[in-house]
Amino acid sequence: MSGKINEQLFSAHEHALDKEQCCPQCGAELVIRNSKRGPFLGCAGYPECDYIKSLNYNDGHVVKHLGKPCPDCGDELLLRQGRYGMFIGCAGYPACHHIESPEKKAEDTQLTCPSCGKGHLMERKSRYGKVFYACDQYPGCRFAVNNKPIAGQCQQCGFGLLIEKKLAGGLKRQCADRKCNAYQE
Repeated sequence: MSGKINEQLFSAHEHALDKEQCCPQCGAELVIRNSKRGPFLGCAGYPECDYIKSLNYNDGHVVKHLGKPCPDCGDELLLRQGRYGMFIGCAGYPACHHIESPEKKAEDTQLTCPSCGKGHLMERKSRYGKVFYACDQYPGCRFAVNNKPIAGQCQQCGFGLLIEKKLAGGLKRQCADRKCNAYQE
């Protein structure tokens, strides 16, 4: 191996001070510091001066050009990475503020809620990404199941909904009533 160091191996954070040499609040030197949220520029005069600047660039940078027109202004739609995750935004920003979520809409199962009888069961996602099915009349009706609901009636208790459960022996139908939970034949 040669004794040369490849300068391209260093990250952009090493060169972050090339643009800003001094603190805009007090004029002291800026230094790179680390926190649990990542690297940042901080004033060397801390705690007297509390100036900080993040080095994480979540400013809505373009991930992909979608090639579809914006419904508001006709400009191109772009997939962007922002502070709160991925989103679809207009290339004409800031003149056009059109924003969409890239996630699909909640899917209706076309099954009537057995609890309230008014709503339909919709496919939803928890904050952890797990799929569940809940009544669209929430918060008035709090009925929800974790497995895919299917039309049918329990042979044991007569409850008006079954769920599809994946077991080692294959798919089984089970009563959706938590008090019963009987497997169907």
